[in-house]
Amino acid sequence: MNPWKLLYAVKNWPVASQQAARRNALVASTALTQLRIERAEIEAYVEAAAARHEVRANRTAALA
Repeated sequence: MNPWKLLYAVKNWPVASQQAARRNALVASTALTQLRIERAEIEAYVEAAAARHEVRANRTAALA
């Protein structure tokens, strides 16, 4: 290997490493944000379904 290429690689390693770490953190942050959004949507759906079920149960009890 050319000594100049090796020197360049060693000199630029911290910058490249930091850039890779930032990209990885951004990807992870985006994935976590998407999971939080999905969890909130599911929670809202389950709460609405539970409320519908409660209304139906109350109507059935009132008719009995």
